[in-house]
Amino acid sequence: MRQNMGMTYHRPIFPILAMALTPTPLASGTIDDMPRNVLFVAYPDVSLLDLAGPQTVFWAASNYARARGLAGYCCLTVSVSGGAVPSVEGTTMQTLALESFDTRMIDTVIVPGSPDIIRVAQNSAALIDWLRTTSGKVRRVASVCSGAFLLGYAGLLDGLRATTHWAMHDRFRALFPTVDLDPEAIFVQQRNLWTSAGVTTGIDLALAMVEADYGHEIALNTAKELAVFMKRPGAQPQLSEILITQSRQVPVFESLHLWIVQNLSKEALSVEQLADYVGMSPRNFARVYKQKTGRTPAKGVEHFRVEAARRLLQDPHRPVDQIAQECGFGTEERMRVTFQRHFGLSPSEFRARLIR
Repeated sequence: MRQNMGMTYHRPIFPILAMALTPTPLASGTIDDMPRNVLFVAYPDVSLLDLAGPQTVFWAASNYARARGLAGYCCLTVSVSGGAVPSVEGTTMQTLALESFDTRMIDTVIVPGSPDIIRVAQNSAALIDWLRTTSGKVRRVASVCSGAFLLGYAGLLDGLRATTHWAMHDRFRALFPTVDLDPEAIFVQQRNLWTSAGVTTGIDLALAMVEADYGHEIALNTAKELAVFMKRPGAQPQLSEILITQSRQVPVFESLHLWIVQNLSKEALSVEQLADYVGMSPRNFARVYKQKTGRTPAKGVEHFRVEAARRLLQDPHRPVDQIAQECGFGTEERMRVTFQRHFGLSPSEFRARLIR
């Protein structure tokens, strides 16, 4: 049952930063002749990076698309009433009113999140109604971070797989029990609905959309221009093993973990090799590593192998036996046993779940 939420919207009186462009209709011409209008939905206390990250991706991709004779994107910042809208960080944006758009003019809608998304949702009945009405009339609707809650309140995600920020999983499950929440993926596509995890994963989602629209080369060039470390697949975990180990305050092993990731194809990463890298005796290294990370060295290496394999399984054309070799499992059977132990699924079953 959806909550009955009244709409309160306060238009702040602040100096404004004009971010909206003149809309370009899609009613005539081919899809490559006309810019694709992408609407970025703003509301009071929206997270600025949730909005600006994907918006910058589409803007940069447009430059590469136009250089190849393609139309690119037209990025527009919108809100329910239009006018000045403040982000939670304090930056104020000038927006266009949603009612000024014919849905036939819209290609993609991006819904950013907010740290206070439940309160926002309770005061956004008009926006939620617009999302509910519009979702079936446009090519794509996407959420960034906690923006998935707005799609959830609109009933758009019922029965579908979706994701949101890892810190909000329990709250999301409680509010939307019919949604198949994926707690690991950085973004998920189901039909014309896309959801992404926390903050910067909106950039990964936008890059995936650019690749779907204009191909791998333009998406990769865009990622390079934005100095993105790598173009991540949607199934990559929200919290990587590198990040998890860093959060455990073990700086003494940070360079070791990076070295392990860079050398995963080596099947034999022994305690002796790892100990030698950090200049410790094998016995002392094994003791200190378990004390600092909560895992034996062998289990630590295994977790890095599994994470790398999960990422590579996103590519349906890459053979499983090749992935097993690249990640240092040695054989497909050894990788299968490891995946069964971690996930209760074979690598092939795990891949089928990722791309379904």
